[in-house]
Amino acid sequence: MKLSSVKESSLKVPYTEPNVTGVLVNRIAYLIDNLPKDRRIVVVCVGTDRSTGDSLGPLVGTSLSKYRSPFFDLYGTLEDPVHAMNLDDTLIHINKYVRKPFVIGIDACLGQAASVGCIQVGTGPVRPGAGVNKDLPPVGDIHITGIVNVGGFMEYFVLQNTRLHLVMRMSDIIAQSLFSAVARSVRSSISIAQPE
Repeated sequence: MKLSSVKESSLKVPYTEPNVTGVLVNRIAYLIDNLPKDRRIVVVCVGTDRSTGDSLGPLVGTSLSKYRSPFFDLYGTLEDPVHAMNLDDTLIHINKYVRKPFVIGIDACLGQAASVGCIQVGTGPVRPGAGVNKDLPPVGDIHITGIVNVGGFMEYFVLQNTRLHLVMRMSDIIAQSLFSAVARSVRSSISIAQPE
């Protein structure tokens, strides 16, 4: 496999990996490094605080909101979640008020038992609600997902009975990695633009 195809394929890394943050920062930075200057990064954290497993997105959003970063717009926190009932309106708002948005979609997902605890980063949108058979609009030019539990059977029950510790740890790692990658990418684009 060529290096370019390795870079284009989705990354899946366990949250317990010793250098998980560094691996995620490198991949996210790679995906956003060459964004045109006129595109604004918008982070959309999908999920609800009413379900442990589905709270990954709002937890990431709440962690990111503490940085008060000027480098991206943020939608979806524990206080003001983006979920099935307001996702359409949120996406309409973003497309109306943000010029050329580059959207990073963040959501929890279900997967195979061996993949629980893995964080995935890839190109293309996340598909919220797919694990529980909801037909919701896709979100993101790129996506970051956390596999919080096993899918395939009684998904609502599984999401309700997901360990909060796992979701909290994964959300901390995702938020820190995403903020670091965006900050690094913005700093490098500024230094490239500045004459020495």
